[in-house]
Amino acid sequence: MSEADPVNLPQPSSRPRKPDWIRVKAPVGAAYSETRQLMRRLNLATVCEEAACPNIGECWTKKHATVMILGDVCTRACAFCNVKTGMPRKVDPLEPEHVATAAAELGLEHIVITSVDRDDLPDGGASQFVKVIEALRRNTPKTTIEILTPDFRNKADAAVEAIVAARPDVYNHNLETVPRLYPTIRPGARYYASLRLLESIKRHDPSIFTKSGIMVGLGEQRLEVHQVMDDMRSADIDFLTMGQYLQPTPKHAKVEDFVSPQVFNAYAAIARAKGFLLVAASPLTRSSYHAGDDFAKLRTAREAKLAKA
Repeated sequence: MSEADPVNLPQPSSRPRKPDWIRVKAPVGAAYSETRQLMRRLNLATVCEEAACPNIGECWTKKHATVMILGDVCTRACAFCNVKTGMPRKVDPLEPEHVATAAAELGLEHIVITSVDRDDLPDGGASQFVKVIEALRRNTPKTTIEILTPDFRNKADAAVEAIVAARPDVYNHNLETVPRLYPTIRPGARYYASLRLLESIKRHDPSIFTKSGIMVGLGEQRLEVHQVMDDMRSADIDFLTMGQYLQPTPKHAKVEDFVSPQVFNAYAAIARAKGFLLVAASPLTRSSYHAGDDFAKLRTAREAKLAKA
């Protein structure tokens, strides 16, 4: 499908009110409370809480939680992110075993592990990802593992090589937005460095699924989003996620546009035509939302593609 094909995507309007289609249930119920208590008991942070994810009520009620390793303080200050910024504490040596314990007690078939940026560490925290993967393989060998890593600025080659050698099932790193907006939205990162990281995963191990996501509603243009899709496909990324940016506090970047579900559907159709194995695009889509179900779909899509070939 070319850029000229007739897919009517409405142009962004100027900062409309929060629309009716962005509604979530308040976190309630016994399962939600049990998930929260487990994370506190094991001294684990979750991106669900730290990033103020709108889906926390739904996911925690199902006892699905995305663990955030390497502490809850980030060395960067991205304009979209609600995670605390500052000087992080020392890495917890018990964290890998605690993650494995949480996976076992929650009965997780699929787990997503992410982290803050740790520019203060010589390896950016890559060795902790490796230790977590190894602990999960020892303690819950049937649990499939998805990781969502930072960009490991200036140390990506060694970090990716070490993590890929530990063989996660899915390697995710989010591009977050279009290149033009990086200086204001993701100032500590570089768009093409993130692309190279994603590309290098397949070079090291083509069997690992790769995944990346972007937010919309930050002022990006339609053709810029299409170009990001093309860049991802050039890096052989299997799975694209797209969700609506929601401003966590008045100090963060403003929402420039609330993108309608119809526009998300149109973006998804274009992305599928560009060759992604899987696309998840909706206002409330987030990197780890329905990750277990999506992993099953990824495997099925790859098997179908190989059978067809």
